[in-house]
Amino acid sequence: MGKDKFLRGALILTVAGLMVKVIGSVNRILLSRLLGGEGIGLYQMAYPFYLLMLSICSAGVPVAVSIIVAEKVAKDDYAQAHRVFKVTLGLMAAFGLVFSLVLYGSAGLLVNSGWIRDSRAYYALVVLTPAVFFSSILASFRGYFQGYQMMTAPAVSQILEQLIRVMTMIGLAYFLLPYGLEYAAAGAAFGAIPGGLAGLLVLSWFYGRARKQWKEKIDRQTATEEDSIRVIAKRLFLLAVPVSCANLLIPVTSSIDMLLVPNALGRAGFGVEAATTLFGYLTGMAQPLMMMAIIPATSLAASLVPAVSEAFTLHRSEDILRKTASAFKICMLVVVPASVGMWSLAAPISGTLYGTMRAAEVIANLAPSIAFLGIFQVTTGALQGIGKTSIPMWNMLFGVALKAFAVWQLASMASFHILGAAWASNLNFAAVAAVNIFFLYRNGISFPVKDCLKILAASGCMGAAGKMTAALVTGKAGIVAGLAAGMAVSVLVYGAAVMVLGCINREEAGQIPLIRKIIRRCTGKEK
Repeated sequence: MGKDKFLRGALILTVAGLMVKVIGSVNRILLSRLLGGEGIGLYQMAYPFYLLMLSICSAGVPVAVSIIVAEKVAKDDYAQAHRVFKVTLGLMAAFGLVFSLVLYGSAGLLVNSGWIRDSRAYYALVVLTPAVFFSSILASFRGYFQGYQMMTAPAVSQILEQLIRVMTMIGLAYFLLPYGLEYAAAGAAFGAIPGGLAGLLVLSWFYGRARKQWKEKIDRQTATEEDSIRVIAKRLFLLAVPVSCANLLIPVTSSIDMLLVPNALGRAGFGVEAATTLFGYLTGMAQPLMMMAIIPATSLAASLVPAVSEAFTLHRSEDILRKTASAFKICMLVVVPASVGMWSLAAPISGTLYGTMRAAEVIANLAPSIAFLGIFQVTTGALQGIGKTSIPMWNMLFGVALKAFAVWQLASMASFHILGAAWASNLNFAAVAAVNIFFLYRNGISFPVKDCLKILAASGCMGAAGKMTAALVTGKAGIVAGLAAGMAVSVLVYGAAVMVLGCINREEAGQIPLIRKIIRRCTGKEK
């Protein structure tokens, strides 16, 4: 499978991811205005535990299944690829049920033990438990499609899942708000259940459509020895466990924020309500912006794993180097300017999206995490593709320890308070990205440092121009106009700086599906 399919898959997932995040951002804005910082804080105290349970249960499954299926498809063994899917589906249905029950049973203990500082978050945690079951089954379907590098089905399912989820969240939060913030937060959390069910129905429909095509390939192939359930389960376990641990980075660090930040803010002199509000600024307002900005990196990583795994299985080292180089460079072309842009336009972003300027400082201080986390995601995908799945796992454990230490030290200082938690995230993601890059070098895969410096210079020019423009226009036409003008100037300046500094050449640009199509049309080569 060629480079075009790899990048096309990444593009499909990126577009879907952006749509999902746009829908989610609209949801965050509406919920922030509806529930305020305190209500968002209650929701965010419960949600990381759901993510943690889901990550332990199934986060590594899509990657593990995609790796194994890609290996089987590379050898034209479609029968075994389908058997891997069926075995995984049965295992995940069982695991999903067990972990749903575990989360439900531990909800009261988490509140009573003080791990969840505000007892009002209990209701939001309880209603999230069934969503673990649906999401576990979804992981099996998504891994199977990704192993075939068929990204449309997972992309569509993610969009519809998020749409149904958000509609439910807003509707229930609005309806339950008169009964109290705790019930409104629980109503918002409940949206994950119909969302997961919708995503599962969509993937089942795509599976039904593709099943005939897969059956024809299976019927045409030469008979092969069938792997036992035990063999498949063992391989899945060996791949999924380290991948799950690596993917635990985000929910675990979110749990660290949930567990340590409110208490650290208490040590710094803030009361429960004030600490909850500051916590909402970080986790409910700043972090969602960060996660939206790394969507292209996450999509590249998801598409990179089966593509590199296929090349690795067939011993095509040149393909591995070419695909990883393309992924790294595209990642940096997106996440570095996004990081600088979020820092330079933090004030108008906060005022426009959330209706308050109080989150601006948190947004600006969390901005470096975009670049570091984006690089971490793509380098993790490269390591997983070549079979080094344990490296990101140990790297994650190091990052968790670093994050916990930094949060407790910095957020407990009155001079830093919530900004200390933001910088703890920056230190964490920077460290784990650096370790990933080191191990890639050890395995013969280089990271384009020179290109990164050029992109950083172009982004610096962009940030300065955007910040000055936003400040000038805001003073004359208001904050919304200032943000729009700042973003427009930023895009123009960045595009010009990228070309002047030679951050990307025409051949590299032509590898990107949409840009290649534009180039062909402009040169008259489009049929």
